Formats: sequence, C-alpha cells, structure tokens
Amino acid sequence: MGAPEVGFGLLGPVQVTVGERQVDVGAARARCLLAVLLWDAGRVVPVDRLVECVWGDASLPEKPRRAVQTYVSLLRRALAGVGGADIVRSAGGYLIAVDDQCIDVRRFRVLVAQARVAERDERVGELFEQALGLWRGEAFGTLDTPWANDKRAWLDQERQSVERDLTDCQLRQGLHATILAGLVTAAAEQPLDERLAGQLMLALFRAGRQADALAHYHRLSRQLAEELGADPGAALRHLHQRILTHDPTLAAPTPRPVAEVAPAPVSDPATVLAHSRTVPRQLPAPPRLFTGRGDETARLDTILAEAGEPVRALAIAAISGTGGVGKTWLAVHWAHEHIDRFPDGQLFVNMHGFDRTDPLSPAMALRGFLEALGVDPSVMPAGLDAQAGLYRSLLAEKRMLVVLDNVRDGDQVVPLLPGCPSCTVVVTSRHRLADLVASHGARPLELDVLAESEARQVLVQYLGRDRVEAEPGAVAEVLACCAGLPLALGIVAARALVRPQPSLTELAAELRDAAARLEALDAGSMTVNLRATLSCSYDALSSDASAGLGLLALAPGADISSSAAAALLGFSGARLRRVLSDLEQASLLQQHTAGRYRMHDLVRLYAVERAETDHPMDERDAALRRLLDFYTDAACAADYLLDPVRRPLRLDSSSLGVERPDLPELPKLPDSSAALGWFQDEHANILAAQRTAVAHSWHATVWQLAWALCTFQNRRGLPEDALAQWQAAAEAAVHLPGYIARTFALRFLGYTHAELSEYPTAVGHLREALVLAEDHRDRTEQARCHLVLGRVWELSGDYERALSHSLRAADLHHGVGEPAWEAEALNSVGWCAAHLGDYDTARARCQAALVLQRDHHDPDGEAATLDSLGFIERHCGNQQQAIELYQQALALRRRLDNTYASASVLSNLGELHATLGQHHEARTAWQEALALYQAHQRDNDVERILRHLASLSP
Repeated sequence: MGAPEVGFGLLGPVQVTVGERQVDVGAARARCLLAVLLWDAGRVVPVDRLVECVWGDASLPEKPRRAVQTYVSLLRRALAGVGGADIVRSAGGYLIAVDDQCIDVRRFRVLVAQARVAERDERVGELFEQALGLWRGEAFGTLDTPWANDKRAWLDQERQSVERDLTDCQLRQGLHATILAGLVTAAAEQPLDERLAGQLMLALFRAGRQADALAHYHRLSRQLAEELGADPGAALRHLHQRILTHDPTLAAPTPRPVAEVAPAPVSDPATVLAHSRTVPRQLPAPPRLFTGRGDETARLDTILAEAGEPVRALAIAAISGTGGVGKTWLAVHWAHEHIDRFPDGQLFVNMHGFDRTDPLSPAMALRGFLEALGVDPSVMPAGLDAQAGLYRSLLAEKRMLVVLDNVRDGDQVVPLLPGCPSCTVVVTSRHRLADLVASHGARPLELDVLAESEARQVLVQYLGRDRVEAEPGAVAEVLACCAGLPLALGIVAARALVRPQPSLTELAAELRDAAARLEALDAGSMTVNLRATLSCSYDALSSDASAGLGLLALAPGADISSSAAAALLGFSGARLRRVLSDLEQASLLQQHTAGRYRMHDLVRLYAVERAETDHPMDERDAALRRLLDFYTDAACAADYLLDPVRRPLRLDSSSLGVERPDLPELPKLPDSSAALGWFQDEHANILAAQRTAVAHSWHATVWQLAWALCTFQNRRGLPEDALAQWQAAAEAAVHLPGYIARTFALRFLGYTHAELSEYPTAVGHLREALVLAEDHRDRTEQARCHLVLGRVWELSGDYERALSHSLRAADLHHGVGEPAWEAEALNSVGWCAAHLGDYDTARARCQAALVLQRDHHDPDGEAATLDSLGFIERHCGNQQQAIELYQQALALRRRLDNTYASASVLSNLGELHATLGQHHEARTAWQEALALYQAHQRDNDVERILRHLASLSP
C-alpha cells in the first residue's frame, strides 16, 4: 500500500491534508504565511515580502523578521510528518518545496488548461467539473489581509470564467434543461453579468420559454441603464434580436446517448504543460547605439514599479509615435536594462501592423508564443479563444515580460495579454491605442523626437566625436534637416559611415534641398528608408484621413488650429474631428496644445509629395484659398476688437474676380484680450499665409492681411514684421484697381520705416502717398498722410515740421468729421508744442484731444494723450500730477495689453520717482520696464534702464 496522498488547499480555508487526515497548521498568521509560500511554491519569497503579505495593514510586531522565523518554525513542526513538504531558508527568504500537483490551485489551472485544448465537449465538461470540484468555499477562507483579499478576488474571477465556460459547453451538448435552475439562481446573484444573462436567455429559449428570455433581457437592460447609465453589449443585443425573431439556428442540439460517447483515457493533467518550464528569451539584441530618452525610460521604470504588489491589474505600457521615432529601440533597450526582473522569460513579436503585406494575426502570434513556452504542437488548440486561454494559464503567476512591437490596433493586442498582474506588457505602435488605454488600463507613453543634444549624441556615437566636431556648421544643418527623428539621423550617419568620402558638408547640402531631402534619407532598403516607413503609416489611413494629411501639409505656418483646418479641408463637425483624431492616433499629426496641431517637418515633406500626387493643382489651390480667406476674415474681426475706432477696411473681392467660398464659423472672440491672444497664436501663421498669397499672386489677400495685422504689431512692437508685410502689400497694390490700396500701403510703409529710424525713406513713401491722395482729392487720406508725416518728423527730432503737419492733419480731420483721428492729431500737436516749450498750448490741445477720445470711447488714443499730459506736467514741475497721469496711462495700456507702450510709461514713472527720492517705487517701475524691453529685444532701452537701476542706492 502506498503512502497517503498529501494535499495543500487554498481554494477554501487554508488546509493541509494527508489522506483523510487534516493537519493542524496553527492560527491565522501561520495559515497566511503558509498560503503565501504555497502561492509562490518553488520560488524564494523574501522575508520583507512575507511580512507585508501576512500582516498587511495591521500593526507589525516589534520584531517582524523574528516573528516570521517563529511562524516558520511552527509550520516546520506541523509539516514534519507530511512527506515531500519542506520549508527551506534561501537567499534572504523562504521557499516551500512541494509537488505542484499537490496544491489545489495549481491542479485547478492544469485541469482548466486541459479542458481548453480538449476536442470533445464531453471531455471538456468533465475536466471543467473536476476543476470546479476542487473548490471548498471562498479561497483562503477567513484570512483577511490585502494580499489574501487581492488573490481571492483574482481566483474568484478565474472560477467564474470556468463556470461560464462549462455552461457554454453544456449548452453545446443540449443540456439546457439540466442547468436551467442553476442558471436562474446564478443570474439572481449576479444580475449585471451579461455573459451569464445570455446563457440564461438561451437556455430559457431552448426550454420553450421565449417570453421569459425576452423579459430577462428587458430587466437587465433597465437595470444597466438605471445603475450604470449603459446599454447591453453588442453580443447580448444580437442574441436578443435572434430570440425575438425565433432564429432557428438557436435550436438546441440533440444530446448524444451515453452509449455513443467514446471513453476517453484519463491522461496525466500535466501533459499539456509538460514543457511549461521552458524559459523563452525572445528579445532582440539591445540597440548598441541607443542614446538619450532619459525621461521616457524613467516613465517605463515607473510603470514597472507600479506593477509590484499590491496590485489588481496587469501593467501595460503603450508606446506610440510616428514611424522612425525609435519606439522599438526604447522598448528593447528598456527590456534589456530590466531583464533580471523577469526571470520566467521574455516574449517578443513584431506584429507587422503597418507593413504593406497583411499584419500578423493574433492567432499566429499566439501559436508562436505557445511554442516558445514549450507547448507540443500536437495539443495546440485550434481556436483563438482556446489558444488565449491556454496562454493565460501558462503565464499565470509567472514574472514575464511580453513585448508586442509594431502593433496596428488594440484588436491585435488583446488576445496576447496575460491574465495575471505578475507579468508586464510593453506595446509599440504608430497609433495611440486609445482603445487599449480605455478598456485595459494601458499607460500611454507618446514618444517625441529627440532633443538637439540627444540628436547630436546619435551622430557622435555613429561617427565619433572628432568627425562631428570637425564640421560644426554641417552638423548643425544635418540636425536641423533631420529634426530630431532617430531614423533620419541613423540614415545620414550610416551614409557617412559606409562611404567616408562624402563630407558631412556634402551630406548637409543634399539635405538642404527640401524637394530632394527624402531621397537623401534612403539607406537603400525598405526598412531603412524614411519614405517607405511613412508610406506604411499613410497606407493604413482612411480615405478622408489620407486626403486630409496631404492638404494639411500645404498649410503655411508651423501649426494650425482646428478652425483653420476646417477651412482648409472644406468640412467641419464630426467629420473634421474624426480626421484630426485619426491622424493624431497615427502619430502623423500632434495636438501640441488644445485645439492646435502641428506636423513633423519630415512628415510634412512626405505629405506634400502625396498631396501633389493625390490632389490636382486646382484642388490644392482651392484649399489654400479657403484657408487664406479664413485667416483674412478672422484677422479683420480680431483687429476690430483691438481698435473699434479704426474702421474695418475690406477690399471688394467680387470686383477683383475672386470667388469667396463659404467658410466655417470664425473663432468666437468675446473681447480685445481674446483677440490679442488669437493674434499671438496665429501671428506667425498669418505672416506665412501672406507669403503664400504672394507666391500665388492673390494680391487682395496680400494687402488685406497686412492691414489686419497693423494694430497687433503696433501694440507688440514688431516693426520688422510690419515692414516685410507692407512691402509685399505695396507691391500687390500695383495690381489692384483704384488708388486706395496703393495709398494705404505707402502710408503704412512710411510709418514702419519711421519706427525703424529710417526717416528719409519714410518721408519718401509718405510724400508719394500724399500726392496720390491729393490727385484724387481724398481729404481723409490727405489728413492721415499729414498725421504720419508729423510722426516721422517728430521721431527725427524736427518738432517744427512735425507741428506743421500735425496742425494740418487736425484741420483736415475736423473738416471731414473724423473726431477720433482729429483727437490723435491734436495730441500730436500738443506733444510737439511741449517739446518746443509751449506748455500752455500743449496742455490745451491735449486736453481737447482727451475730451474727444473719451466721448468716442477710444482707450488707445486716451492712453497716448494721458502720456503726453504726464510729460507736460513733468516739465512744468508738477511731478506728483505727472505721476498720476502716467499711472492712468499705464492702467489703460495694461487693460489693452499694449506691452510695447507700457514699457515707455514705466520708464518715465521710474524717472519721476527717482527724482522725488522714491527709490523703492523707481526700482519697481524700472524692473517692470526692463522685463518688457527685454521681451521686445529693445537693447538700447535695456542698457538705459540697467544704468538707471545701477544708479539707485541699495
């Protein structure tokens, strides 16, 4: 007679049995310690881990490690008479050495694995019933620690899954009548379990109770809506519809007579897992020239740390980014850096999600994984669900890393996810895999291009520091052309390395030509070819998204708002959101701030190529026309908010033979502050839009964009930008009908030259504008030309001439009924008179201007006049009154967010405070002025303020 069978039970109260006898293993702490050791049987469990699992949130004993030793001693004594059960001290912890088949959890999982590869339903049901028969109640009984509760919840999910699988098996066998009562009870206990509900509905239907089946669906639907605000899933809805229509395919199969069931030999439960101790090592070699990515590596470290106990979910890192950004390199580098954390193996597969051939199916990937785990092909399951079940069983409680590279979407990933939190999964994809984040708790990590220092280090690692430092100019150009994309840098470096004859200067010259840059980024193979890499991403797009990518690449400027994109693409709403989302998910477009998108330079080059291939020229031009019309309309609307006194001026496009298409809704800008913010975001894009208009000879748009930017550029102190715009506008005006566009352009061009201290040129443009206005007897435009001429002579220091032009401007503006412009001219008269020493005249003219400006709600003009009055009172010796006037002017400048003019007011306030010995106030004003002057790069003013600050006593 053999020795009594030894058993270790965790699927119920923790117990040890020898034959029919139960061994007393002590109190709750001892049972918990035994459970932890059995859970990790065959592995060393560190003492600190034992303390954490056994005591959990409870107060620790004074000497916890000593307490562990005590409980281990008690367990050893209790197990002394149990054959084949030894607790061994090893490497800072303890392990229990027992046969896996003696532990009911291990036995349960083996039986489940066997069931999932069995071919006949009779055998499947038998094995599932054997597995469920091992349960004696709640796992771990009454043990109450975070570790035990966590494992109990996990095991309960496994048990429920097996119960559902058994029910499916029984339904396939036509046993609905046998199991119906049990299903009714189970559904009452778990009313929101949709899989269970579906099984009950099918059993009811097959039992001839169609109405009851439909009623159960409606109860569940109502409960889901009331408690969760959700609808039943697609599978249950489909079953409901089939029951409603009495689908004949739902009829029960005829049960086979018992005599027809062929007897199946009972095999050793470990057969399927005979080679499960195989340790796969599938990682590719670590990238030899890996550099940078410190932040991203740290993020992956955090994900790994979060995968430690206590945890209730599988840790998944989803690395996304455009093709060639280095996702695989990062994943493989990180995996090798942490390979010791995964002693049970590492699985790796390239899913070929974006290859031009078909992607790798999850079933094929699973078969590869199962073979790597030692599963004999002769017992390989045929179906995907069965394969996935066996795979999860094999990985249960193992510490393994699974790297799924080059994934197309979440559907490719889900069947390959382990079912236990002891594993870690790293996924790479050009898509963001939002479905995996939402449904499986994946942690997203979007990979951007390399910083310039990291990109330089890539070249150093390939070519050596000496060669890189020998051609600094060429290296800078190569880095700029590659724009931080690792694949591009690698291709350039490889070309330089394989053929040392071409210097980096020659390679930089090849890259300099944007039209030929993609040709230069070809190392001669499909996998090391930037165009081929991007083509794979492009081919995976929907037709709307691929068309959108090409058109978006045509947009001038560094980024584009969603409103502007709507104009460019010619559609808005849900369709636009879907296209932008698809491109963003594919890592071909980046939403770098809310509602604003940008494209990597090399992606843009490729997309422009595709646009030229996929869109006829008239279609491309129409898209650009829509975008530039949008910028023009939006800029004019925003400009009016900045300066309502300045009348909106629009050239009549219909008279120019230009058809304006319907545009999407303009940005909603409630006030001048919002308008300034809009201009701040779009300024560079509007400059680029005007250059595009010049290239297409869209003369009215060239002019209109210059006009619309005037107020913003004045308030921000951007005369260089304004000069380029008005030069283009003046050239465009030659092609426009009438004289107004030409006169305006010359006047603004003159003003801008004056702001840049180019006075003779400014006077020349203004006199030409004045002649045009006089020839056409346009007194309004004559007045404005005189006003600006006064400003030019004032800036040059000739206040006599300035006064003469300002007086003429005031008279003309009064005559044509333009009070706001008359007020501006009166302020100029007062300013010039003050500089000529006639303070009474100056004060009177400025006060008259102030009345007009306040009557006509012109805060910009009011601020300028208050500044003039402050100057006048200061020079009349009324220092305190001058301070008050400057403070009023400053308040208005700040309200208008006119930082350029605010700096000058603060400078004047500082001087007044210093004169009065108020050094603290002077320092405060000058420090604010200094910051604004520095922001505007007004270097002379910066030096002046620094001298003022240095003169103050500490």
